[in-house]
Amino acid sequence: MGDKLFMTIFLKKLSYIFFMLLLISIVSFLAIHVAPNSFFGAGQLNPNMTPQAIEKLKAVYGLDKPLFMQYIEWVKNIVTLNFGISFVSGQDVSAEILKRLPITLFMNIVSLLVVFALSLWLGIKAALDYEKKSDYIIRQISLISFSMPSFYLALLFIILFAIKLDWFPIAGLHSVTPKEGFANLLDMGWHLVLPITVMIFVGLGSMIIYVRSLTLEILKSDYCFFARSRGVSKKQLLRFYILPNLMPPIITLLGLSLPSLIGGSVILESIFSIEGMGQLFYRSALSRDYPIIMGILMITAFLTLLGNIVADLILLKLNPYANRT
Repeated sequence: MGDKLFMTIFLKKLSYIFFMLLLISIVSFLAIHVAPNSFFGAGQLNPNMTPQAIEKLKAVYGLDKPLFMQYIEWVKNIVTLNFGISFVSGQDVSAEILKRLPITLFMNIVSLLVVFALSLWLGIKAALDYEKKSDYIIRQISLISFSMPSFYLALLFIILFAIKLDWFPIAGLHSVTPKEGFANLLDMGWHLVLPITVMIFVGLGSMIIYVRSLTLEILKSDYCFFARSRGVSKKQLLRFYILPNLMPPIITLLGLSLPSLIGGSVILESIFSIEGMGQLFYRSALSRDYPIIMGILMITAFLTLLGNIVADLILLKLNPYANRT
């Protein structure tokens, strides 16, 4: 019965993904096409670009058709992961995105896992040491993290650790001298220390505050009061009372945090000159490269929805009676 319930909810969540992707595709497509200016508008300022040439380019990219027909053709193509051809580079959009997607996913997954582990540890410690010195220090760290813009912290880190101390590279993914094999992976990791550290620090603040608040509520509950009155040790209290009640809301919050993490990589990848999906999106937005913008929007939406669905399914496994709809 449990497996049947799990599969039923899984299929419902899967249908929800398809419905939301369809809705997002319509909204994104209309928003892109009603936006002022266009990629071909720049060609009108070029005296060597005739109106006939511009019309011919529009016909090549299918932009001379009615908007409804453009959308139908675009949806047919993205079903086969064909997002079209880039206006700027003339390259296949899927190939351009897939080339940059792994580094963006790596940065976000690493930062998410570290934020999860650190926020659990610091938040629970602050709650257990309520009103003590450690609680005060952790709260101050979380408030600084919560109020710190990622771009500002990134510039501070570059000035301090890359320019003044010369501990880390300023930008990029590779050193000037090319490396191969494992040495190349170490070199890439060395270049990613600063941007990933920024992502972790910026993401910690709200999560620590949330974990601390939830843990304090759990400690005030009747079952924790009776457990402590029976002489339960701190380890047993943490393992059998705090963590089981803390995990469901934290996993839900992590699923909802995915969009902000992916959105934040747009700023950091641009500042640190990392050739990821965020930097590609930023450059494409400046040049009005609509096929790449739409491709990145759809892939980001899919990954965000997938992360939320995975979080829901994990919660279902932790508590099968929490969600039967």
